[in-house]
Amino acid sequence: MEDLYKILEVDRSASQADIKKAYHKLVKLYHPDLHPGDKENEEKFKKINAAYTVLSDPEKRSRYDQFGTTNPNADPFSGMGGFGGVDFGDLFDLFGGGFGGFHSRQSYNPNAARRGNDIEMLVRVSLLEAFTGVTRNIDVMKSENCSHCNGTGAKPGTKPETCPKCKGRGQVQQTQRSFLGSFTTITTCPDCHGTGQIIREKCGECGGTGHIRKKKTLEVKIPAGVERNMRLRIPDAGEAGINGGQAGDLYLIIDVEIDPKFERQGADLHTSVVLTYPQAVLGTEAEIKTLDGKSAKISVPAGTNHGQILKIKGKGMPKINTKTFGDLYAHVFIDVPTKLTDKQRELIKSLAEEMKTPVGNGEKGFFDKFKDLFK
Repeated sequence: MEDLYKILEVDRSASQADIKKAYHKLVKLYHPDLHPGDKENEEKFKKINAAYTVLSDPEKRSRYDQFGTTNPNADPFSGMGGFGGVDFGDLFDLFGGGFGGFHSRQSYNPNAARRGNDIEMLVRVSLLEAFTGVTRNIDVMKSENCSHCNGTGAKPGTKPETCPKCKGRGQVQQTQRSFLGSFTTITTCPDCHGTGQIIREKCGECGGTGHIRKKKTLEVKIPAGVERNMRLRIPDAGEAGINGGQAGDLYLIIDVEIDPKFERQGADLHTSVVLTYPQAVLGTEAEIKTLDGKSAKISVPAGTNHGQILKIKGKGMPKINTKTFGDLYAHVFIDVPTKLTDKQRELIKSLAEEMKTPVGNGEKGFFDKFKDLFK
């Protein structure tokens, strides 16, 4: 005799919820409708149902755990025909109203109003436009109700007719019998293709679809602070609805272009500030151009090193839908001159001697050699 717990692939300590979950999983795999003509699968399915009948009943399960059967003198599989005591309500819940999902309890109305599809478009803006916000004219190719037939798809002066095959339901059903009973399969009507209507004379403008595609120009305001990959929703600017349904929405996917002078990290901006060696050593007050073209002053402390980062609070990007701003970070670059006057060179040499710092490569330059002639 096979172990009922092994048949349902659960432990003996499994809860009732675990047993029901395991049963539903196995039914989805081994239901006979999914394996027509497979006798071996049919027998397995019978055992699954028989095992569930016992283990889902606390009293029967208790007897089985004690005696190895629900009746000490009987086989738990006997007298069940493989399906005795099965709760078919569980199966209907599992398959959404019928085995294999072929039957639905919900009615289908092909002429009900349905919302139109959404549209997505990529919109590129500069970093400055993302900073200030910008108004753009966007060209959108979209479907709209045909004005010639008012969206019916029929030639003006005529009307769509109710499909005689499906009686306007848009679906046809067939009933089949099996050893489990009668099962109903529902498919899309082949004559009206699910619309429930037949158009004898189609509209010459839309070809019977009830919709035409048009290019529409929309004025769209892109708010300050937008970031790359952000989605902006324009309500009712998508594809036209069906049977008088609401139009879909337009989603603008934002792409912010790279700026040559500023790098963005969230609401913060990063730029560079170039200092001379004396400015870095002695400290100074530097002027930095902000993204909007204005100037901001920054205090450079004495002893600032190359690569150090200085912060200007509130001079970054605006945070969308708020009145606050990120910060601006200036990365310090110390400019090393390649061309010096004689005086500058002498001063730097004097500084090097004062700081006891070796400079040069040991060879005399042209001016040093020229001075030696007059010694």
